[in-house]
Amino acid sequence: MTGLRTLSKQPVARSIDELIAGATLREPMEKTADSKSGSTFERVEIGGERFVLKHLSVYDDWLARATGDLGCRPLQVWESGLLDALPDCIDHAVVGAAGGLGRGGHGAALLLRDIGDQLIPEGTELLDPAQHDAFVAHMARLHATFWGWTDDIGLQPLTHRLYELSPLTGDVEAELGSTDGVAPLLRPGWERLLVEAPTAGRLAWDLLADPGPLCDALDAGPQTLIHGDWKAGNLGLSHAGRSILLDWAVPGQSPGLLDLAWYVAVNCDRLPESKEATIADYRVALESEGIDTARWWDSQLGLAMIVGFVQLGWSKAGAELAWWAERVEDGARYLR
Repeated sequence: MTGLRTLSKQPVARSIDELIAGATLREPMEKTADSKSGSTFERVEIGGERFVLKHLSVYDDWLARATGDLGCRPLQVWESGLLDALPDCIDHAVVGAAGGLGRGGHGAALLLRDIGDQLIPEGTELLDPAQHDAFVAHMARLHATFWGWTDDIGLQPLTHRLYELSPLTGDVEAELGSTDGVAPLLRPGWERLLVEAPTAGRLAWDLLADPGPLCDALDAGPQTLIHGDWKAGNLGLSHAGRSILLDWAVPGQSPGLLDLAWYVAVNCDRLPESKEATIADYRVALESEGIDTARWWDSQLGLAMIVGFVQLGWSKAGAELAWWAERVEDGARYLR
């Protein structure tokens, strides 16, 4: 690792009242279209400063269920001190947390600084090139900081990433009567994938049936801490030039290239440069942090592209789908 700070446990409030003690304003907050989970939000004012209170529960959030989050990972990364160990270029905005809330004591709440004015606006406009460059560089620095890190906290395992947006998730949520987020779109999207990209689509389906070869091949590469959801709706650039990175719902130990694959997949319509250029920029940034990529880059990139396709291939169409299908078919040679 290139300078990971020693983790220091953070306090966890026992109630919402304790977490927001002294609040002079508390009101419901409307979610943005970029928010795909079932979490709810409130605006809070304490000592003249505005905050956002985020409520978390596996019972209310289809995404928490889909990722197997029974321990509330956003609470875990706070309590463990992991957020404070992030490099200075990353701003997570969290200032406190409460746990043991709600049904079965599985609920939690996070208190965040209200930095809404610094977040990427909703919509389809291209990311500002300077912001995009910062996100890629800061992603590389995050990964370099935790290079060689082993998860002893119990965060998101690799296999859960593969099943998060699988047909099974859609089926389970349908059985529960859930209509939240993208869950109703999963089964139709996966079935369409077999028609429009049969070779890559079949490989993705087969990996859901037996993810062992993919997971083993990825585990053989260098590991780090990944955030897992570098989508525009979670990102911003602070006034100090730090990358705002919100929603630590799916962090864990994995190859860093999984963050990059997700970034170019989920933000494909908003990238100000090609996916190839973005990937090249990340490699340059990682090497500038002192990480030698020569021995593992090609194989791990090919495998990461497969993960990105398993996660989001069901949502792709046209030229975008063709681009990913080509990467998957090429990356398949690295599967053991």
